[in-house]
Amino acid sequence: MTSAVEQLLAVKARIANAEREAKRGPGVVTLVAVSKTFAAEDIRPVIEAGQRVFGENRVQEAQGKWPELKQAFPDIELHLIGPLQSNKTKEAVALFDVIETVDREKIAAELAKEIARRGRSPKLYVQVNTGSEPQKAGIEPREAVRFVKRCRDVHGLAVEGLMCIPPADENPGPHFALLEKIAREAGVAKLSMGMSGDYETAIAFGATSVRVGSAIFGSRA
Repeated sequence: MTSAVEQLLAVKARIANAEREAKRGPGVVTLVAVSKTFAAEDIRPVIEAGQRVFGENRVQEAQGKWPELKQAFPDIELHLIGPLQSNKTKEAVALFDVIETVDREKIAAELAKEIARRGRSPKLYVQVNTGSEPQKAGIEPREAVRFVKRCRDVHGLAVEGLMCIPPADENPGPHFALLEKIAREAGVAKLSMGMSGDYETAIAFGATSVRVGSAIFGSRA
């Protein structure tokens, strides 16, 4: 069976190739290794192989494994890529270095309050529901620019990027193009888009980070 470390190296090689094909500079795309549902002992070899940026879906699950790993490897950058509940804001600000799922006014207000209280400022991305899927988190595309502005002007949040998860049964390209357009209009520089099945496409459309889990760690239990 191929190890997670071998798969990590294969993904990095494909990212480098996609950067070249898109005529983008080498290393401009950050790989976020999505480690949700995997235990610390599964993640550690990937860290030891040099990977330093990881993504988790749930605050509670991350709390169970990452404080110890971050103590052992202080240069790790941990991203929250799943929905943030308002009652978990305190824990999220304490643990995560990047929160990619700011998607409503209440969360923006709670984050502002907790960042001021704790004096710790994770980097923030607004999640955009590019497919307007009712079951999916994220701000509506037509409201995204205005929401980014409110996050900045009303709540004092330094939003630096946008994130999206295209509908599973659609061509992701138009969704990535839409997110890139919204980012330009909103004046944000970072684009978190692309997962195991479509990260090379996302790189062609300007992704600055891609969130890859199963292509590294294998399928989840």
